[in-house]
Amino acid sequence: MVYATFGHQNRGLEVGQSNAPITVQFNPPPERPETPAQPFATIPFARDGDFVDRGDILEQINRLCSEPAARVALVGLGGVGKSQLAIEFAHRIAVEQPSKWVFWVHAGTLARIEEGFITIANTVKLPGRNQPKANIPQLVYGWLSNEQNGKWTMILDSADDGNLFYALASSGACNEHLFAKFLPQSRNGSIIITTRNRYLADRLTGRPKNIIEVGPMTQTDSITLLKNKLGSLSDMTVATNLVQALDLVPLAISQAAAYIRIRAPRSSPEKYLAEFQKGEGQKIRLLQYDGGDLRRDGGASNTILTTWQISFDHIRSKRPSAAKLLSLMSFFDRQGIPERVLKDATRARSLNMAEDGKFGDGGGKPNDRSAIGGDTNINADDIIEECFEDDVAMLREYCLVTTNADGDEFEMHGLVQLSTRIWLKAYGQQETFKQQYIKHMALSFPPGEYQNWGKCQGLFAHVQVALGYRPDENTTERWATLLHNGGWYAWSQGRYDVAEQMADKAREVREKQLGKRDLMTLASTTLFGMILEDRGQWEEAEKLFAQVMETRKTKLGADHPDTLTSMANLASTYRNQGRWEEAEKLDVQVMETSKTKLGADHPDTLTSMANLA
Repeated sequence: MVYATFGHQNRGLEVGQSNAPITVQFNPPPERPETPAQPFATIPFARDGDFVDRGDILEQINRLCSEPAARVALVGLGGVGKSQLAIEFAHRIAVEQPSKWVFWVHAGTLARIEEGFITIANTVKLPGRNQPKANIPQLVYGWLSNEQNGKWTMILDSADDGNLFYALASSGACNEHLFAKFLPQSRNGSIIITTRNRYLADRLTGRPKNIIEVGPMTQTDSITLLKNKLGSLSDMTVATNLVQALDLVPLAISQAAAYIRIRAPRSSPEKYLAEFQKGEGQKIRLLQYDGGDLRRDGGASNTILTTWQISFDHIRSKRPSAAKLLSLMSFFDRQGIPERVLKDATRARSLNMAEDGKFGDGGGKPNDRSAIGGDTNINADDIIEECFEDDVAMLREYCLVTTNADGDEFEMHGLVQLSTRIWLKAYGQQETFKQQYIKHMALSFPPGEYQNWGKCQGLFAHVQVALGYRPDENTTERWATLLHNGGWYAWSQGRYDVAEQMADKAREVREKQLGKRDLMTLASTTLFGMILEDRGQWEEAEKLFAQVMETRKTKLGADHPDTLTSMANLASTYRNQGRWEEAEKLDVQVMETSKTKLGADHPDTLTSMANLA
């Protein structure tokens, strides 16, 4: 056997002919020393000429980043402008502090983080980075930790998945790919994180005071953004109404501006707003328009609906019960969503699952039906309460819901609700949760009697929303009951327009489902008639009251209290029309029958005497 070794410049032994195997070993030349890199900003996006400086957020970032080993997190919904703030801040550093390194790492996926660390290694010309087995994250960590290499700022953009940074419960992440350990805490560096995940922000920063909540813009800033995108605004009232309709969310405003700009002059803020307000279908069509944005990462959607649905998918994969809670909440009015109704719904769902042997569909919760009873020390209500709190915590962590000061009511952005419903429709679940909403609201909203006014007041906005929904065959009667009780309360408060709509719809549904002569139908007909009477529509009310009276006489008897009430109602329409003799005749009949049936001192008898007087 002949061995040939080739060294520097591949010089070695030349063999003319050999009858034995030849083993050749090449020794690559040593790496040539590279020219030391100078501080440089690796910002993948150009500066935005339309940027709107939002209060003191950039000043807060600057102040927090001035501390040694600083970490700052911008937390908020997708589309509220976290990355845009980070881009602007990065460019300001590059201009004002040219001796500082600025590194941009897109942290949405494992591959993108690795790509970002490779870019850092190449930018600073790290020795050994080109070796086949080089541990790039470890090399970058070592360089960043060396204070002799100068000051630096790293932006971790779109760091939403905690499994990429920490070994979270049930994540199954491999230790070598947990990037939190490659983020140094060196005095010469600072890290800015943009994320939708408040829990991850808290872990990465280690200090709640280093978390900056980024919400929708102020109205003034929103109008400024719209003006910057369009060039000018001719009607400030239209502009104000448009940004309000878009929930003051920067991405939604930029989408709308792109749509208007590309279609000008056939489109305008006024025309866009008019289309947007036509109904949910038009809203969806407009919000699905993707006008592109050079300052959004190529992997990020430019439509607000798709942006949020990424969060929904993540929540559904990590904690299905939280996704179900969010789904139900999307059908309420966006403000004042009552904790009590949500808990009742969670309890009902959990108990139904327990009957099927599937109790608890949240992460890390018991799924043994023995948790709901039997010889166990675990209390079912305690488990359900814990599940509910964990679900709420996850939705709050992703900035999808907020709470009031007392923590017993929730709030969502209207566009988040719309996006959730579209997401549900894509999965064939929209009707399921809509019918759940009708069911639980019907169970929660009481009759509109005086003693229930306090409870009705807090829930009424959600009944108004339900008026626009349509029940299925299983919830039709519940829906009618909800509208009847809602109409009753609205009538008692003098809100006649909505009261009339609700009572009329309840009457219509009950007539179709139960028949005109059913007692429930008669109750809704009576309520509708009383609303018409109070609105001065006496002839219409008279017809309804006469119909109810005759039916009740037949079904209940002439001396039944409900029959007497319908007679008194009819008499009141006669009085309002100045038909005194007819009114007197009925009122006398009601009074005498009440005396006989109920007694002279019964409240109903006294009321009939007052009517006669």
